[in-house]
Amino acid sequence: MPAAPVLPPSPLEGHYDAPARAGGEPLVVRLAAAFRAAGHDPEHLSLDEVAGIDQLHLGGRRASRHLAVLGRLTPGERVLDVGCGTGGASRLLADEFGCEAVGVDITAAFVAAAEWLSRATGMADHTHFLCADAAYSPLPGRAFDAVWCQHALMNMPEVAAVLAEWRRLLVPGGRVLLHEVVAGDNPEPLALPVPWASTPAASHLQTREALETRLAEAGFVIEALEDATETALAWRQKHSRREATAAAPGGPALPGPGLIFGERFAEMGRNLRDNLAADRVRILAGCWRLA
Repeated sequence: MPAAPVLPPSPLEGHYDAPARAGGEPLVVRLAAAFRAAGHDPEHLSLDEVAGIDQLHLGGRRASRHLAVLGRLTPGERVLDVGCGTGGASRLLADEFGCEAVGVDITAAFVAAAEWLSRATGMADHTHFLCADAAYSPLPGRAFDAVWCQHALMNMPEVAAVLAEWRRLLVPGGRVLLHEVVAGDNPEPLALPVPWASTPAASHLQTREALETRLAEAGFVIEALEDATETALAWRQKHSRREATAAAPGGPALPGPGLIFGERFAEMGRNLRDNLAADRVRILAGCWRLA
């Protein structure tokens, strides 16, 4: 894989790795310590043990599995995981669907965590990660059968450039698989912070109609599209209740997203739940093919 250019620190680092920016330990160090405290060797972990920190989107692994089936992924396909975070979707696609996955994220702390977690779970041979801007990657053209993107476009102000890059990277007839947050019909301002933004300026939500139009203009033809809002809301409600409950006795639990986002994560989760319930945001899952 070509080396990624050295990027200046992304403004998203301050949001997605706030504890480190506030003077705390680096993300990998915090997570490894949490695994040790829970009685697990941070260099030898199972995919189930890392599930709480490797799929930072609504619906967790179930939503990823559903998207993979919707997009008809098959063994041996090369998948680019855009906005890969800590790499959970890449590992799931390699482990359960037999894909070769490359993850790209602009947040350096996430890429470091993704590389470590793939080594620790024995998935390093089938998943690779680089820190790069999704709109301007160093990857060669026509290198992927599918682009995978879950809850990431709402952090990308240059959507047209991103879609042009996807077109460059895909083989003819390649697919785009999206599980995305879009603006709902309620025009009220978002309750903030949410997992992807602390301020309105950091949130780049599109309407469903605008997203579909931009994909069509970039040369992508819709093959399947679902509104997954109700399922996502039920999932978020369940997890908000769990986060509001005191930790059960019996020692430290396996690490969860609170270690990544910091003490504000419970508030982010509640706000996301309320935004979904009030139709300020909606969730789409779909597959588009390059014409």
